[in-house]
Amino acid sequence: MNKVMTRAQHRPGTRPPTRRDTRRPAGSPPRTPSGGTARTASPGGRPPGSSGSTATLPRTRPTDTRPATVPALTPRTWRLPAAETSPLDRPAVPQPRPTDVFADRLLLVLSGQRPVHWMLRHTAGRAYDELAWLAERGLLRTRGTRPVVRDIGYFEPRPGAIEAFARIGAGDQLRAMAFRLEQGGDLRWRCTAVELGGPRRPRPDDD
Repeated sequence: MNKVMTRAQHRPGTRPPTRRDTRRPAGSPPRTPSGGTARTASPGGRPPGSSGSTATLPRTRPTDTRPATVPALTPRTWRLPAAETSPLDRPAVPQPRPTDVFADRLLLVLSGQRPVHWMLRHTAGRAYDELAWLAERGLLRTRGTRPVVRDIGYFEPRPGAIEAFARIGAGDQLRAMAFRLEQGGDLRWRCTAVELGGPRRPRPDDD
């Protein structure tokens, strides 16, 4: 007797019939691929946890991993500490004597390092004419070595008047210079006379 095997017709869109394991007890639930209990469908045919489920999960914000911002530093103004002593308590800077100042000024003009008119506002009386006459003759002009003031002495015949003399050295040469200073009403010292050892300028009343 020939046994004919026929294929079961399978319709598109339907699952093929499954075999029932007769060895499984009737009351045990069907297996799932993960080995757990089969999920049950939620009402309405949607899977649990979908947008249509009634249970809502609390939203959690992503963890902020950005570094904490450092507050901007306010620019600080540095102040110097106040002076412990007032300016009146500070020691005064010693001022040069008028004899030293005028000895250097006259030497610069007589040696040709400064023009005569440089002393115009520092002279009074006949001193400017005497200085111009001496500078024209160049008695203190030297070659190579500049003349310097070696020594200064002075005498005060009265308050506001000084008669001074200076020794001028230029190499091996030594000359004497005499000058007179007077203090005016503006408290400024001016040269009123100047002489060098040697010939003197003739005065109008010497005729």
